[in-house]
Amino acid sequence: MFYERTVLPDLIGHLTTKQVTVLTGMRRTGKTTLLKHLMELSDIRQKLFFDLERIDFRELFSEKNYEAIVYALGQQGIRFNEKVLIGIDEIQLAPNLPSVIKYLYDTYDIKFILTGSSSYYLKNRFEETMAGRKKIFEIYPLRFGEMLTFQGVAHHVHSDTFADTPFVMSEYNRLKHHYNEYIDYGGFPEVVLTNDIRSKRDLIGDILSSYMNYDIASFTDFKKSEEAYNLIKLLAARTGSRVEIAKLSSLTRLSRNAVENYLALFEQSYLIKTIPVTSNSPEREIVKARKLYFLDNGIAAFAAGLGSGAKFENAVFNQLRPYGELSYYALKTGNEIDFVLDKEAAFEAKETGSESDLKNTRALARNIDVLRGYVVGRYPTHVFEGFIWGGNIR
Repeated sequence: MFYERTVLPDLIGHLTTKQVTVLTGMRRTGKTTLLKHLMELSDIRQKLFFDLERIDFRELFSEKNYEAIVYALGQQGIRFNEKVLIGIDEIQLAPNLPSVIKYLYDTYDIKFILTGSSSYYLKNRFEETMAGRKKIFEIYPLRFGEMLTFQGVAHHVHSDTFADTPFVMSEYNRLKHHYNEYIDYGGFPEVVLTNDIRSKRDLIGDILSSYMNYDIASFTDFKKSEEAYNLIKLLAARTGSRVEIAKLSSLTRLSRNAVENYLALFEQSYLIKTIPVTSNSPEREIVKARKLYFLDNGIAAFAAGLGSGAKFENAVFNQLRPYGELSYYALKTGNEIDFVLDKEAAFEAKETGSESDLKNTRALARNIDVLRGYVVGRYPTHVFEGFIWGGNIR
């Protein structure tokens, strides 16, 4: 069964273009399902699908003579004097693939749809080889609204009007269980579609192991996988905190350079995201340190025993992320705003928010010329103007 994703309309729109459609993101976020669905939707008559986890397909696209690949496909009945649609899954497994695709793209009328789970590989190899010939779509774990869709729960997609969506107690009571599940177990499709709690945890562990064994192992040698995992656990325990390279270096006994390289790799491969500080007065404000979040709540909670507040803040980060560029604001006194969206709206994540939290957020926001401020809460013990229930951000 296929479930709608918010990215689907953009993907369908790109399906009719000549450009290569590239889907990237962490493993098991639904890229293969989207690829196959797009192939079904296409009206191109000649279609081929290749999963590069199969060694024979990897061998095919490793041919040094690219016309030999054309010949081999022709033996399968493909006629290259007509348009062809080719879908290729797990492209990071064939190192020379960008060059192959560039040649075939330039020589024949072929529409390619590709998936790959390593952003680092894609952004480096494809930027060099496929300039102007491709568009990259980043596929993340499910948003909360997508999770509701996958679970067959009726809901209205609030889009960018969530800040003006009124709080309705009956809707909160109807959806709060699902929102709590999203906070605790995140948005990987397999996890969302599994009802048993133990099975959810096992799946999250398996996804993280897959990430370590494939994505991380492809950029580090096997002996270093343990140090990488130890750093991931330390980072998970610091979800929502500023990244302190010196402290991480001391705790892991890795050099500062090694820690920075790992952080870059984790971010480029969609495990984490760091956000910068926004500032108008550098002498009063913290201007360098970035704050760290995990791109899936389930992974963060599995890697470290996160407290309820940290899990909620990480969930709010993932809910706000699709709406624009996020930063944070902090004074050296310790006062801060959790999230500033596109430098236009401030959001403070508080499990049980109050009017005083809102007043403080709006006062701080004025320092950076942001006029809109909100408190995002998990438990609506007291509803007030400027309060957003987290479950309304979809």
